[in-house]
Amino acid sequence: MNLIENLEYNTERPHLIIPEYGRHFQKMVDHAVAIEDREERNKIAKSIIDVMGNLQPHLRDVPDFQHKLWDQLFIMSDFKLDVDSPFPITSKEVLKQRPEALEYPQNFPKYRFYGNNIKRMIDVAVEWEKGDMREGLEFAIANHMKKCYLNWNKDTVDDKAIFKHLHELSDGKIDLKTEEVTLTDSGQFLKNRVAKTPRNNNSGKKYSKNNNRGKKRY
Repeated sequence: MNLIENLEYNTERPHLIIPEYGRHFQKMVDHAVAIEDREERNKIAKSIIDVMGNLQPHLRDVPDFQHKLWDQLFIMSDFKLDVDSPFPITSKEVLKQRPEALEYPQNFPKYRFYGNNIKRMIDVAVEWEKGDMREGLEFAIANHMKKCYLNWNKDTVDDKAIFKHLHELSDGKIDLKTEEVTLTDSGQFLKNRVAKTPRNNNSGKKYSKNNNRGKKRY
């Protein structure tokens, strides 16, 4: 009868600050906080750190990991544990501070079907000195733009439209409209795309329910 009366339910137990370590660790930390002798308290705290490190033995001797364990020890004690830490003690206020928002690159290209890499390639091309290498890069960019356009439009496109888009995306620094440049034919891009499309190996084959007829059985 006494055993039943002494049963503990999780709903009646104190809240675990770091549940990953379990309730036994939390009880050890609470015991260390209650010790009045400072020397004995330091000894118990180091013992708790050793046990915590045993959960991940390959990291327990790493300085950064040791610092993390001491921080977790103070967190589990609600910063009430007064011991000599080998690392600077992180304050409760610092842990509660909200991290600064991450700055994500905001790219809103006018022609999204080209992708951001095309814009990066154009930015590199305009920095090059004019010559054969730059002309070759501009031609390669225009051809890739045409390929991307066809993947999006699935039809045909006039080279003049590609040159116009390239002129806009380069802020007028690349102008292929005035030059006699001919890009790869749209049909070639479409042909290559169809050739790379995986075909169903079973297409065109007809199977009968009686396809085992006439076979010898052993």
